[in-house]
This record gives sequence, structure tokens and C-alpha cells, in this order.
Amino acid sequence: MRESMRQLIKNPIFKRKETFLALIIIALGTYLSLATTDFLTVANLLDVLVNYSFLGIMSAGMLIVLISGGIDISFTAIATVGQYAMALYIINYGGNLFLAFLIAGVIGVVLGCINGFLIDYLKVPAIIVTIATLNLHYGVLITITKGRWIYGFPEWFRNIPSLFGSGGSGSYALSLPVILLVAVYLFTAFFLNRTTLGRQIYAMGGNQEAAQRLGVNIRKLKIFVYGFMGLVSGIASVIQAQLVQTVAPNAIVGRELDVVAAVVLGGASLAGGTGTVVGTALGVSLIAMMGNGLTLLGISSYWHQVFLGAVIVISVGVTSYSRRRGTQVRRIQVDGE
Repeated sequence: MRESMRQLIKNPIFKRKETFLALIIIALGTYLSLATTDFLTVANLLDVLVNYSFLGIMSAGMLIVLISGGIDISFTAIATVGQYAMALYIINYGGNLFLAFLIAGVIGVVLGCINGFLIDYLKVPAIIVTIATLNLHYGVLITITKGRWIYGFPEWFRNIPSLFGSGGSGSYALSLPVILLVAVYLFTAFFLNRTTLGRQIYAMGGNQEAAQRLGVNIRKLKIFVYGFMGLVSGIASVIQAQLVQTVAPNAIVGRELDVVAAVVLGGASLAGGTGTVVGTALGVSLIAMMGNGLTLLGISSYWHQVFLGAVIVISVGVTSYSRRRGTQVRRIQVDGE
């Protein structure tokens, strides 16, 4: 029995972060289903999935940014700018759902590409550039709009039909946020694992100088990475506006830690070069379950922020320790030869 357990533990699948994360999710789900009567219901789980679709879509873009060896803090401001422009246009001039996503997405791509260009051209750490653009975009938006909220979306935007159900009370529909979340994850997984550009992003995050010597165009790749982050930010901003039916300049800004924590919790390294879509999905799931569980248990939401901060600190510590240990092992191997 003990021997079989040892062999099971030695299985490569148990060395993956995704496996341990899945076990934690199962354990937490089991506890919440026993501690509350509302957690393990179809209605509650679908509500959690819809409410955290915004976070999940954003996390797909952040995953690619972290894999590339960068980080983006400005994506919430980019999403807010795209959301505000989209809302003003469709309220005043009409349109359709495609146009709403197009406006927010194009603005996101443009502002994201500017981030990528500045990071490469100025040779300044990504966190410095994106903090600067976060304040720039948000400050300009607040100055122009004077913090005014937007209401009164068209009927077609308020009542977007769902698949396999009406989406009303008592029905379990496959709504637009869920469809887009799945679509973005499938595309991101295909892109990272099945395309040359995806492999180049992993290479750049692992060792930028080596990737450049292999012929990778670092500037174009960085512009693409941050442009993709801007694109998913625009998509997520439309979803968020459709869910709450209002646009406020300060509604999205401040959610940066949630997104970074979800991706890091899923196994992506802040140092770059590692990360998977499966891990990111699990990280988002754990954060969503924790937030929903705190609400059902009547525990203060402040503990949610404590958890997110702890995730970042622990992840940075583990990454640093792993890199030092890997360096020591290589040195021992070289000395032994």
C-alpha cells in the first residue's frame, strides 16, 4: 500500500501546480457545500461563473503578458476608457453588439500597443511604464468626464439573448459572458501551444537575450503581447457594462490585484517563461469560490484582499527560491564535471 502511494506521488502529474490547485479547489468546494446550503446549487454556480467572467477574460490577457516576462498594471484604465467610449457611442448613436465590442476592442488594442512600444523603446521596466499609463489614461478620463456615470443603455444591450434558455429567473442559460470566457480561453490555449508566435512568447519570457539571438523580433512581440492584453480588456469591459448596466470611471480601476493574483495562483511566474491556460482557469475558479464562499458564510470581504496579497507574496518567494535552487544545482553539476 505504501509503495503504491509513493509511486502515485512520484507521478509527474502530482508535480504540477495545477494538480495541487485542483485538489485545493475540491477541498474548498467540499467544505463550502457542507457549511452552506446555497453553494452547491446550479443557480449559485452559474451566478459565480457569470459574475467572474470579467475577471477570467482579463486573466487570459495577463497570462500572456506574464509569460512574456512583463506585467501590465494599466489594463483596468484601458478597459475603462474603451467602456466609456463604447457606452457614449451606442447610447447617443445606436448600433449593435458587434459595434460595441469593436469600439472597446480597437481602443484597447491601440492603447495596449502603445504600452508595448514604450516598454521596448524606453527600455524601462514594464511595471513603471504601465503604472504611468494607468494614471495617464485614468486621469484624462476623469478630467474630461468629471467622473460622470452613464446610464440608459439601449434595449438590445440590456437584454442580450442567451443560448439554451431565456436567462430569466428559474432558467439556466448559457449567457454571453460564459460563451466569451470559454472562447477566449480556447483561443489563448491554442495560440500559446500551437502557434510559432506563442512559442516565441514563452522563449522571450524565459530568456529575452537568447530569444533575440534566435531571430525573435522582441519589439514586435512586446507590442503584440500588450496589444492582446488591451484587446481582452476591451472585450471584458463590454461584458462588465452589460452585467451592471452602468458605466462608472472608477468601477474597474482597482481590480488589477485580482487579475494578477488569479494568474500567479494558477502557476504563472512573475519572472516570465511559465504559465498555462488550465492553471489560470483554476486560479480564477479558486478566487471566485473564495469570494462567493465568504459572502455565503457572512465573513468580511476584507479577508479577500488579505488572501490576494498573500498569494502574490508567496508566489514571488517560491519563484525566487526555485530559481536560486536551480542555479545551485547547475553549478554543482558543472563543478562535478
